[in-house]
Amino acid sequence: MNFSEGSAEVEKKELPNKSLLLAACAACIGGTFQYGYNISVINAPTVYVQNFLNQTWRERYQTDVSPDFITLLWSIIVSMFTLGGFIGVTIGGTLSVKLGRKGTLLTNNIFALLAALLMGLSYPTGWFELLIVGRLLTGINAGIAICVQPLYLGEIAPTAFRGAMGMGTSIFITGGILTGQVVGLKELLGREEYWPILLSTTCIPAILQLLILPWFPESPRYLLIDKGDSEGCKKALKQLHGVADCDGEREDIEKEKNNLVGVQARKPWQLLSDGSVRGQLITIILLNAAQQLNGINAIYFYADYVFKQSGIPVDKIPYVTVGTGACECITALTCGMLIECLGRKVLITGGYTLMSICCVLFTITLSYQNASPVVPYLSMACVFAFILSFGLGPGGVTNILTTELFTQTSRPAAYMIAGSVNWFSFFFIGLLFPFIVIGLQQYCFLVFLVICSLVVVYICLVVPETKNKTFLEIQNEFQSSNGSKVSSTDGAGTTLLSTTSI
Repeated sequence: MNFSEGSAEVEKKELPNKSLLLAACAACIGGTFQYGYNISVINAPTVYVQNFLNQTWRERYQTDVSPDFITLLWSIIVSMFTLGGFIGVTIGGTLSVKLGRKGTLLTNNIFALLAALLMGLSYPTGWFELLIVGRLLTGINAGIAICVQPLYLGEIAPTAFRGAMGMGTSIFITGGILTGQVVGLKELLGREEYWPILLSTTCIPAILQLLILPWFPESPRYLLIDKGDSEGCKKALKQLHGVADCDGEREDIEKEKNNLVGVQARKPWQLLSDGSVRGQLITIILLNAAQQLNGINAIYFYADYVFKQSGIPVDKIPYVTVGTGACECITALTCGMLIECLGRKVLITGGYTLMSICCVLFTITLSYQNASPVVPYLSMACVFAFILSFGLGPGGVTNILTTELFTQTSRPAAYMIAGSVNWFSFFFIGLLFPFIVIGLQQYCFLVFLVICSLVVVYICLVVPETKNKTFLEIQNEFQSSNGSKVSSTDGAGTTLLSTTSI
């Protein structure tokens, strides 16, 4: 009897509270799910929207327009998402301090709802300009979400589940990409007459979040450290972690609060000028830049060519593309299950190492594509292997490290810096990548090989393992390389040095 009770207690502690999981899902469905969904959903109606642009221009100005100008207009529509994302990430951190993490996520849905309305009205009104504004608003929504949602997840999660909860960001991004690919199939909303509805479906995740997230509390760390609301923090911890498990997390938050007495939330420029966090800043800047510059976009660019060379009919390629999305989604889920066992450093280092190997193999197979009927299938295997490797580490762990390497007052500014680098890199690779491919052809993957290899070396030498460590312990590990420690004080004013043991 005692043995069974003990087993049940251990099993219970091995799983997060149900309320915590539901809060994470509520935050993600209107957060980074939107980011992934709006990246992929725009691909299906490309030809139909270009026809609409051509038709609208002809009706409005009674003149034909050149294909190059139509391509330019389409490029503007697509790239507005990146510009909006950059704007969103620069205001996301400030909003998260002013409105709270939960309050910002709820307010952010205004942009998604407005975008859905404008893009849905573009066809009946004949105003393609509404598509441009709509994509800008979806970008702002995505930029704020990818800045604030990981903050919320990292701050509501107990230390033991922080990595797994943080993987919600990656899981829902890949889930959004996969959903956009599926909904864009001809059997659903991928036909010409449905494209305005397809682009308007971005309102559905926003409505779901507005209905579900209000039932869950604000971040306990935000309530206690930023707002000084001790009672609200206690109530939030009980709802998210359960009555039995909230005391340990409360003590951890209290230690961090005492360590940050008199310290206000920092601005990005203050963080950039602070030498004590320079190591953490360099790390998140490099990792966020590498997340976009590691070749994942090149793999997707070459995927259609490889699939055609493998003998897959052109009309069946969208279904194989859905397979790549499913592949990335499954890998993110797998990473979520492994991250608390293997740790962050093992996964992200292993992911970049495997990507480096794939770059070499893919360069070889593309160079000898016509040498044998088997080679195109080897190229296709490289495509899936690269996507799996990306999802295994770099795709998910990068955002978690941005949360874990900073304490409460620095974290919003850190996400603004990391997000800005990420979106700028996204824009940079989108702008220059076609020219890189034209100039280097398949040898462009040697460039990505160098990037992935350098990131592996940097992580091995500089980045510590953060598994099962408090935020203060992680910061101490960085500080120890400079011969200093981050101290905290308890309620009586006694100085407490956070331990750095695992």
